[in-house]
Amino acid sequence: MNSKSTTEPDKLVYHEEREFTVLETALMDRTYGFIKWVALIIATLAIALAMFHLFVAVFGTPESRSFRSTHLTVMMVIALLVFPTGRKSWKVKPETPLQWAAFGLDFVLICVVLGVQIFTMWDIDAFAMKEGEVMEVDLWVGSALILMVLETTRRTVGLPMVLVTLFFVLHALYAPVFPGFMYGPPTSFTKYIDIVFIRSEGVFGIPISVAATYIVLFIIFGAILIRTGAGRMFIDLSIALTGHRTGGPAKASVVASAFLGTVSGSAVANVVTTGSFTIPLMKKLGYRAKFAAAVEACASSGGQITPPIMGAAAFVIAEFMRVSYFAVITAAILPTVLYFATIYFMVDIEADKEGIKKLDKRTLPKVRDVLKKGWHQLLVLAVLVGLLAYGYSPMLSAFWAIVTLILLSFREKTTRISPVDLFAAMESGVRAAMPVTIACACAGIIIGSIFVSGLGLKFTNIVITMADGNLFILLCLTGVAAIILGMGMTTTAVYITVAALIVPALIELDVVPMSAHLFAFYFGVVSTITPPVALASFAAAAIAGTSPMATAVESARIGIAKYLVPFIFVYSPALLFEGPLWLTVVSTGSAIVGLWGLSVFLEGWYRGPLSIFLRLGIGVLSIMAMLPPLIAQIDGIPSYVLPIVGFIGILVFAYSRTRPQGPGMPEGAAS
Repeated sequence: MNSKSTTEPDKLVYHEEREFTVLETALMDRTYGFIKWVALIIATLAIALAMFHLFVAVFGTPESRSFRSTHLTVMMVIALLVFPTGRKSWKVKPETPLQWAAFGLDFVLICVVLGVQIFTMWDIDAFAMKEGEVMEVDLWVGSALILMVLETTRRTVGLPMVLVTLFFVLHALYAPVFPGFMYGPPTSFTKYIDIVFIRSEGVFGIPISVAATYIVLFIIFGAILIRTGAGRMFIDLSIALTGHRTGGPAKASVVASAFLGTVSGSAVANVVTTGSFTIPLMKKLGYRAKFAAAVEACASSGGQITPPIMGAAAFVIAEFMRVSYFAVITAAILPTVLYFATIYFMVDIEADKEGIKKLDKRTLPKVRDVLKKGWHQLLVLAVLVGLLAYGYSPMLSAFWAIVTLILLSFREKTTRISPVDLFAAMESGVRAAMPVTIACACAGIIIGSIFVSGLGLKFTNIVITMADGNLFILLCLTGVAAIILGMGMTTTAVYITVAALIVPALIELDVVPMSAHLFAFYFGVVSTITPPVALASFAAAAIAGTSPMATAVESARIGIAKYLVPFIFVYSPALLFEGPLWLTVVSTGSAIVGLWGLSVFLEGWYRGPLSIFLRLGIGVLSIMAMLPPLIAQIDGIPSYVLPIVGFIGILVFAYSRTRPQGPGMPEGAAS
């Protein structure tokens, strides 16, 4: 008999199954057939682009147009290779004549992309002088670029974004045939190409500039960090910190997803990474399968709002607002804390409600052991944020963070990164940045079209008119519009569109600019847990074996803070560190109390089941604690004091009327 099995249980640690990159697939293929050559081309292009960006980070960017066009060209070529026509994957060799014809078509499209780049770069100075003097050849080349951007967007992002973009293109060209407020003066095709292709208001505008300058380097940094075992370390650390508490696995899911959110901007990727471990563990300990999947979906979708990377949109926000990147991630700290705190509250109450037992502490990894092996991965994040705070540019900060990470990886054999691992991480990072880059190029077409047609100003005016000057109604309209756009577009593209159309209207109603931009960003993210297109919820449902739509509805309930927190920081901008520090502290405390009360209301449980009257009272006071502005006075008493006092009074009453009890108590026991 093995005595260890009775006295010292096996440690509960996470083991991740790594998917091979294109480079590793090519190296493992011992033949030199079609698939290997395609893999080598994809890997070579991706690694070359990554090294180009690392070089630029140190020595500075070249002429802006050539830099942006080079970045976009390589990304579009990679997209055409990774998402081929007529085949499910690049790993499938063409067999039929039709598939070989489709492969030939892809080759022609790649030549078109390269031809546009050669035309642009042939005499870059002369090209820059063409503004307002467009020739016929420019019309053909510009049209080819727009079509290629739309085609690669269809392959990498999806058809919905292409359709949205085509709507704005058609409106810009044929505004006289549109009815109502969308009616506008005619625009010549020559002027349209001048704006969208020649100038910097279209394809090569702010979105693609941000993608080429900042986003790709940070995604490469995240890929290298994960390659050194950061994903495993974050999850083990989360289990060590929270596993011994009530509902430990669910709380570990929340904490781990918050950690992973610092380096990953993909909600679905976070679900697959942490959910494959935490969801089965939550189910095993007694959580409802639907609840377990929803918790993981909500926690993972929080990665897109978690500093310092925030799903890459933080860079675009900073560029639009003309503020530092560090100012954006600083403003996002407290809203992120409020969001994850609410999920944590829901998990804690559900665990008490369902009588979930704690994990055996002997089965958990120890915090000391986890940090001993992986402290350097946390140190690298501190270096990155420290450099940004000190005033280094985002590009240079990311570069030195990558260098620091590579050097520190050699302190442990398990985290040591080999040349193959490093190149594989670069390649996977570039491929991860590819859809973001192409979506930014497509968003540039939208912005250029709005600039040509003047729709932005008209839309702002009509939305203000519809809201009749009411800020709350305008916020609701903005949120609904962003959620709908988010069903078919990436977060960054949604933010850019809403920022161009509606954010000016919010600012016109005296909303603090940072609050307005983050409001648009938050509601662009929330579609990942909002039915009917809740991709993070669907991914979690597949792991949990539950109904995708039911899981999405449960996710919207658990992740309610993502819908409410944007309203809170619009009415209380102190949450974004706007104003005195004491007001930030008061606003944060009041919001946390309100969100905890809202969690109690939604779960209907506080040391036992609550009566309908107590639930309603707690719900009303919770909303009052969160909203509206905190500095209004009622007979000399700050307005936030009254709901909090009433809220505490109801909880004291509920506490005296209930007692700790397990599931299955009759509803009347608490009333």
